[in-house]
Amino acid sequence: MPAKDTAAPTYLDYSDRDDRLSGGVKMIPIETPKGKFRVWTKRTGNHPTRKVLLLHGGPGATHEYFEACDSYFPAASIEYYYYDQLGSHYSDQPDDPDLWNVDRFVDEVEQVRRALHLDHSNFFLMGQSWGGILAFEYALKYQTHLRGLIISNMMMSAPAYNRYAEQVLAPAMDQAVLAEIKGMEAAGDTQNPRYMELLIPHYYEHHILQMPAADWPEPVTRTFNHLNPKVYVPMQGPSELGLSGTLLNWDRTKDVTKITVPTLSIGARYDTMDPAHMEWLARAVKRGRYLYCPNGSHIAIYDDQQTYFRGLVEFILDVDSGRF
Repeated sequence: MPAKDTAAPTYLDYSDRDDRLSGGVKMIPIETPKGKFRVWTKRTGNHPTRKVLLLHGGPGATHEYFEACDSYFPAASIEYYYYDQLGSHYSDQPDDPDLWNVDRFVDEVEQVRRALHLDHSNFFLMGQSWGGILAFEYALKYQTHLRGLIISNMMMSAPAYNRYAEQVLAPAMDQAVLAEIKGMEAAGDTQNPRYMELLIPHYYEHHILQMPAADWPEPVTRTFNHLNPKVYVPMQGPSELGLSGTLLNWDRTKDVTKITVPTLSIGARYDTMDPAHMEWLARAVKRGRYLYCPNGSHIAIYDDQQTYFRGLVEFILDVDSGRF
């Protein structure tokens, strides 16, 4: 797992000012069972009916890899919000493991929605990877506030994801390398530099982002450098070949039919997530559409970027115009 950059983030407190006076940045106060904290958001653009709140992966990663949106959303007149969840680099980072659970994160998103004045007339919620879990859980509880839902690169079942990793992805790896990786995981030695030395060329460069790690876009590298292990490890688990933390048994496959808002499911050929499952999700919700990225992996937002954004923008515009 990439080491976290421990340098303290710097920001100004704009929570009581119009975000137009602060470059779109707004620190939003969040009430939690463990007290009051602040989360960082940044608005770009201005449109009355196309507003997208972006939920990053991790858990404990950052909004930074979403910066690819800057090259596509403004041209389509889509207003969008970067947002670092509590515990992430630009937001407050309390050291309290009781805060790292799905229900509390859902409540946080609802508080952010209210602070940003998003509602069913304009609110598109997009989650990628862990953000897809969070977006789906939010939709189950609060879909009356949504105009559209986007689930990118996240299956609706952690057990199904783990089976796909074990039965499809693992057999395709160099088996000697896989054995060494699993040996370090079994020994609790995942902080050993050798662990990432093996994972990056044999797994990450095939299924996380389809290009040499030395060539990864700077926003992606920045995201990995800012990952907070105190959030990531308890929820994701120490293994990078599946889920083994508190999300181990998360499964919403029986609940997908409850989603009635327009929904876009995004899958990719080389993803850590089964693209066939992502296609099933699009069929299972009441009003679904599937976007397949034939050259993409888990971060298809970069390695199949044209396909990804063409389909994403088209979905938002079609919902906004009533064509979907």
